[in-house]
Amino acid sequence: MMDRIREGSTGLAVKIILGLIIFSFVFAGVGSYLVGGSQPIAAKVGEREITRNEFEQVYQNERNRMQSQLGDYFSTLLGDPAYVEQFRKSVLDRMVNDALLDNQAQDLGLRVSDEQIRQAILSMPQFQKDGKFDEEIYNIALRRAGFSSDSFAEYLRQDLVRNQLILALESTEFTLPSEVNAQNALETQQREIRTITLNTTEFAEKAAVSEEEVKEFYNANKQQFVRPEQVKVAYIELSGASLKDQAPISDDEVKEYYQANQDKYSTQEKREVSHILINGDEADAKAVLARLDAGEDFAAVAKDASQDIPTAKEGGSLGWIERGVIDPEFEDVAFQLVNVGDYSGVVKSAFGYHIIQLNGVEKPTTKPLAEVSAEIKAFLVDEHAADAFYSLQTELAEKAFESPDSLDDAAEAVNATIITTDFFSQVDAPEALASQAVLQAIYSAEVKEDGLNSDVIEIAPEHIIVVRVEDVRDEAVLPLEDVKQNVVARLSQSKGEQKALELAQGVIAALNKGETNYLADNELNFTEARMITRADELANDVYRLQKPEQGTSTYAQVMDRQGNHVIVALDGVLELGNDAMIEQVATRLLRTQTQQDLTATLDTLKANSDISYPLLEQ
Repeated sequence: MMDRIREGSTGLAVKIILGLIIFSFVFAGVGSYLVGGSQPIAAKVGEREITRNEFEQVYQNERNRMQSQLGDYFSTLLGDPAYVEQFRKSVLDRMVNDALLDNQAQDLGLRVSDEQIRQAILSMPQFQKDGKFDEEIYNIALRRAGFSSDSFAEYLRQDLVRNQLILALESTEFTLPSEVNAQNALETQQREIRTITLNTTEFAEKAAVSEEEVKEFYNANKQQFVRPEQVKVAYIELSGASLKDQAPISDDEVKEYYQANQDKYSTQEKREVSHILINGDEADAKAVLARLDAGEDFAAVAKDASQDIPTAKEGGSLGWIERGVIDPEFEDVAFQLVNVGDYSGVVKSAFGYHIIQLNGVEKPTTKPLAEVSAEIKAFLVDEHAADAFYSLQTELAEKAFESPDSLDDAAEAVNATIITTDFFSQVDAPEALASQAVLQAIYSAEVKEDGLNSDVIEIAPEHIIVVRVEDVRDEAVLPLEDVKQNVVARLSQSKGEQKALELAQGVIAALNKGETNYLADNELNFTEARMITRADELANDVYRLQKPEQGTSTYAQVMDRQGNHVIVALDGVLELGNDAMIEQVATRLLRTQTQQDLTATLDTLKANSDISYPLLEQ
């Protein structure tokens, strides 16, 4: 199994996972992972501590991701304190799960070599240009993310080790043909239905709500109309991106950089080579060399004698290589061969004895300045903007501290505009102020109560903010006149839904008795019959209904995605088999079973681990 784990750690799935991880952290920042010293603890798993800073950074990353996916809908969800609490707990639970897997991997002695880390980094598309690893892009990305090369390599090592454990679980799971066939039959089943949709909005519009009902509902539910504590905030925002327009780059600067960094725009010499690998004694390798000296074809001998099985099938071909990517002893000889078709003597390396043939040579080239000038200019703009940003960051921090009762001096010093918000609460903060770090600063005693400027707060790489509270409104129950429209809307909707439900239940009761005139009396008609699959919006409810007897229908009331009551007549069930979907079903079933294995493993680890949640106990 350990061999399979080691092989899995270099697989495509792990590379994709790592690529996604790097992408999110490079652009969201991971500085909090690297901060030393004593910090408040969010959770503890055995001896592994998850700091409050670590949690807040991961939470903010996940919040930003959800916001980009769901937009205004997610903003609405964040207006519910219960949802925010549950969301934060789910993020912390995932971090605890990762820590459990890390501890288990360490107990099992799983390891990742330095070479595996190196190859993983070289293969990251985020660090490549024109399909090749670019050290300049790599260094810029790490610097902006707050990583050193060593700390980033260590982070990758931890993640790769954790994924070894997950891949080990995946490799032990399997499915039986009978399971797949049964699942395929369930998933391809279709159902014939007719429907009547009772639009609850139309019923709500017809509902009558009295003044007495409004007052009664308001008095009984005042806790639902509490306006939370609100603040009005002034702030200065500064970002590296906003400074790019202030960093013009001359043609002379571009040319100077190009001349000083020729190696960045030059390709190395490439060589296309084949080899024959012998793992035995040197005498065995010399015997193979003698066959080549006798005139036998190199590719034919490689297929027959090479013990590098994958390349032997291709006549020993290793494709194109550059210096610095292969064993040094092998590389030195490969780059000493002169003519295409030449082959070496016996070459010893850490892998055995090689005979190397030169198949092609690609000379080094240098891109002309005209081809890369735009790229250089963009890079220099970024560099100049970053330098200006860090200089202004220092100036902003000093002025905000020196004049703590106003942002005027600080804004003047960095040539920024002071932005003032309307009143808002913690659950509906403007986007620029919505990060946990900013909200903590706003609601701190020094800023909210003493009226002082906050410290400089980093909300993203090269993106900072300083805030001060201009005014505070205490929590209060909103008067009835301010929420009356809302109360009327709630009562109307409730009455409309109730009326629609009563009508649906009446229709179903009548149909089950065979009283079809009930439909005509209420001016209702079923739609034409249609076949639905499990992808239909009503599928979850319809597929739970009992299969009707021949010539009859099963009736039920369900809800659609718009909240309307829908009367469903299930007329028949069609059993289908789709051989083309067998492989997809098998893959999906295997994925489900693997997830169940992972969940069971985590449950066992939790039961046998000492886990505490100081963050949730506050």
